[in-house]
Amino acid sequence: MHVGTARIILELPENGSLKGKRRVISSLMTRVRNKFNVSIAEVDFNDSWQQAALGLTAVSNSSRHADEVIGNVVAYIESTVEEGYVSGVDREVLSGF
Repeated sequence: MHVGTARIILELPENGSLKGKRRVISSLMTRVRNKFNVSIAEVDFNDSWQQAALGLTAVSNSSRHADEVIGNVVAYIESTVEEGYVSGVDREVLSGF
């Protein structure tokens, strides 16, 4: 079993409230789940209006496939976040479970 993981930092400079941030993040996470069938959640900066950290995982029987899925999700997020931008990404594939 191989597990691909990523931590994605989003900057939302135009956002002015936690409610607005939740709307953006919730919509993005729903689209990612539906399109890629991965696990995704907000994992940090919960009280910050203009920053969010998303954690995501993909499980596969191939490390190459797990890394490819994570890469596709990151590219999708970078291209579809209209209210902000991706300021950082940490990716890793864990193998041998």
